[in-house]
Formats: sequence, structure tokens, C-alpha cells
Amino acid sequence: MSDWPPTEPPPVPSEPPGPGWWLASDGRYYPPEQAPAPQVPPPPAFTAYAPYGAPVVQATTNGLAIASMVLGILWLYWIGSILALVFGYVAKGQIDRSAGRQTGRGMAIAGIVLGWIGVAALVLVVVMAVALRDSVDDFDDINTDPSDGFCNEERFLQDPDC
Repeated sequence: MSDWPPTEPPPVPSEPPGPGWWLASDGRYYPPEQAPAPQVPPPPAFTAYAPYGAPVVQATTNGLAIASMVLGILWLYWIGSILALVFGYVAKGQIDRSAGRQTGRGMAIAGIVLGWIGVAALVLVVVMAVALRDSVDDFDDINTDPSDGFCNEERFLQDPDC
């Protein structure tokens, strides 16, 4: 037969058998070798803080990106549109090379888009001005014949009731 479980529990002494023995929750004394290890606090959890002395760098908004977007909105007789394009492309390049230290890429792109819209409007106005210039040249041949019923300057000077 096996000796487990024991038929009778071993006797529990009323005081520790020697120095260093400890009383467990089961009511028994155990020798110092079996004593639980003292509780050492765990190491601190990983924190995302920079170590002492390391500079903390915050992302800043690129000033050229802001200028690009503002000039793209205002356009200032198409000079603003061209400057919005220049500032927008320069700002976008600086932001891409900054490795996250600068923000404002969306504003730079908005300035670029608004700049191109302004340049397209400039081209449209120039094309319309050239097209209208041809029709304006027809005013050189103003009809001065009073017999057709038109009242022009010469006829008005001769007959104010025309």
C-alpha cells in the first residue's frame, strides 16, 4: 500500500523547533531553507519619456506651407498664385525631408492646387483678351454716314436732334 495520503498528520509543535523556522498558513513550521523569498518589487514598466538630458523635439508647422495656402486663397492678381506654387513646392520638399519634425504638408498641397487654379484662370483671361482684341479692332471703322440713322459724334455735332 502507498503511504499517501498519510493516515495521521504529523504532530505540530507549539513553538518553532529552532531559529529561523516559520509558521505557514497550514499551521506547520518550516525550516529557513524553505522560507519564501522576500518580495522584490518588479522593475518599472517601460515609459516613453526621453532619458534625462535628451532634447524633446516637437513638430512645427512649416511657414512656407502656411504662406502657400494663404496666397493661393488670396491670389493677389495672379502674383499670389505663382508665389503659392513656388512656396508650396518648396514647403512640401522641406516637410518631406524633415523626418517628421515639420508638419503642414496638406496646407502646402492646398496652396499648390489653388496656385494652379489661379494660373489656369490667368491663362483663360489672356486667351479671352486676345480673342476679344480682334473684335475690338472693328471699332476703328465706325460708321459716320448720317443717312443710315445712327447718331454718332459727327452727326450729333451737326444735328443735335439725331
